[in-house]
Amino acid sequence: MKSITIKGSQRESVGKKSTKALRNAGQVPCVLYGGDKPLHFSAEEIAFKDLVYTPNAHTVVISFGKGNTYNAILQDIQFHPVTDAIVHIDFYQIFDDKEVTMDIPVRKVGNSPGVIAGGVLRMNQRKLKVKALPANLPDFIDADVSKLEIGNKLYVTAVGNDDYKIMHPENTVVCQVRVSRAAMKAAQEAAKEEKAAGKAKAE
Repeated sequence: MKSITIKGSQRESVGKKSTKALRNAGQVPCVLYGGDKPLHFSAEEIAFKDLVYTPNAHTVVISFGKGNTYNAILQDIQFHPVTDAIVHIDFYQIFDDKEVTMDIPVRKVGNSPGVIAGGVLRMNQRKLKVKALPANLPDFIDADVSKLEIGNKLYVTAVGNDDYKIMHPENTVVCQVRVSRAAMKAAQEAAKEEKAAGKAKAE
């Protein structure tokens, strides 16, 4: 999985006044959990652009300079209710020998015969929660739709991999091909016409 480096500064004071001053200066207060103790730091809001405002998943390298770095994943993020500015981020430290749980985006692969025939592909799951060692975390989970006819569903059991465990029930539907509204309406109209013709013939 691709990684993004965030250059941060460790915080000595974590009170409300210092936190407000950080935000006024364009900095985002953050906390790194998962280590011996929570680590408080801050970084420029623009530094999180490629991490937050993207459909992709990334691990994070938090750097405090002089080789002082921590590997992590984004755990929680809070936005301002009015401006949508980032007001706080929680990270979770990861280790090479410990499995971690993360949401991974689903990527459609192939062309569905059902869609070609007039059906509509519905993505039920845009992301799937997986558990794996950091080195085995995938950038995407591929959903191969090349065999889906109209009415078919693709379950999580079809997108599994030995490198990671999918943390969803086996009956979870990743995507499905449904009859389009236009085709359904046309079928209903045809049925009505056929019924009307049959009634007229009987009379």
